Amino acid sequence: MGDLWSGAARARDTAPYDRQLLFLTMTLILVGLVMVFSASVTQAEHRYDSMFFFALRDGVAIAAAAVIGAFAMMFSGDLLRRISLPLLGVGLLLLLLVLLVGSEINSARRWIRLGGFNLQPAEFAKIIWILYLSGFLTRKREEVTRKLRAFVKQFALLIVMAALLLLQPDYGSLVVISGIFIGLLFVGGAHLMSFLICIALLLILLTVMAVWEPYRMLRITTFLDPWQDPFGKGYQLTQSLMAFGRGGLTGEGLGNSVQKMEYLPEAHTDFVFAILGEEGGFLGVAAVVLLEIWLIWRMFRISRTMLRAGEMFGGYVSFGMGMLLSIQTFINVGAASGMLPTKGLTFPLISYGGSSLAAVVAGIAIVLRLDHEFRSRYRRHGDEAEPGVAEVSESSGGADAPDHVVESGKTPSDGSVSAG
Repeated sequence: MGDLWSGAARARDTAPYDRQLLFLTMTLILVGLVMVFSASVTQAEHRYDSMFFFALRDGVAIAAAAVIGAFAMMFSGDLLRRISLPLLGVGLLLLLLVLLVGSEINSARRWIRLGGFNLQPAEFAKIIWILYLSGFLTRKREEVTRKLRAFVKQFALLIVMAALLLLQPDYGSLVVISGIFIGLLFVGGAHLMSFLICIALLLILLTVMAVWEPYRMLRITTFLDPWQDPFGKGYQLTQSLMAFGRGGLTGEGLGNSVQKMEYLPEAHTDFVFAILGEEGGFLGVAAVVLLEIWLIWRMFRISRTMLRAGEMFGGYVSFGMGMLLSIQTFINVGAASGMLPTKGLTFPLISYGGSSLAAVVAGIAIVLRLDHEFRSRYRRHGDEAEPGVAEVSESSGGADAPDHVVESGKTPSDGSVSAG
């Protein structure tokens, strides 16, 4: 039985990339396309005389995301690490450009009009932020773990990004990049005092920004008791809660939502999760959330594998993408179900929104490329290994892909980093 198990593990290790990650991504995109069509059909027919209007645009966005993902996979890990700083400059420039020439929708200037589509730079800035921080933590690893001043420049960059996002305003994206910043500092082994100071300063900043604008405070107070004003300030949340209530355990059935009949605003974007709850019920919601959690878990598992083997840049990027998906999923689900104030963040790979979809797919494609490079190096190392150097089985904590710690305690990348 042991030979059978180890043989199956070795067979999985021959895969050139993480097949589960790709399968989960494609499955969630397909679920998203179905839900966008179902949630938007009434609004599309009423506004554009075509029930397929938003579904077709979402299909185009999926095709564009696939092209962007394929393009992102062309960049090697070494190249991404080298250009991470110039990419940050591009991201900051886009955030500044949207303030100058962006289109204003619902009192927010977050989009740049490109033909018939809107580009939201903040979505791509999140991916660029992950790449930049991963490159910084890789280059300055020793300094990061010992010195406070290593974070002064990075925190200053975070403040610059925060200012550009708040001018749009986009408080939700600020929360996401702040969470990514804290998460990567933690996994990067940050100096304890630096880590605690950063957390304290970020909490102060986010709190001040939340109470500074009256509409943000209104969102906070409204979510605490939306039924106090169900036809005014609490209208969107009460309609969302009604959708969940109608869904019950098994749901009303695909396409049978009542709340999407223009009762629930933004039914196909920020609140598509509520329509999923109404049509799919608790079981449908649980299934989709579990798929998201599985996807996030694969990200963290890949990250752990790389970090243990000394592949720091790939490990940090994978962890950052896992943080991005975790935070956005948590906030979107929490806002739709009344556990958190509304933030205007999409449900990753599910909600309607081309920029969000393209950015997330690009990020996942980068992780797939980094994982592929890592597996290729591992296989070459295995082919050249001396007798007695063997792979560690999954029982020692290995992932579906190689948890490429070897018995000699060396890694396939440089042969000198301890497996511990």
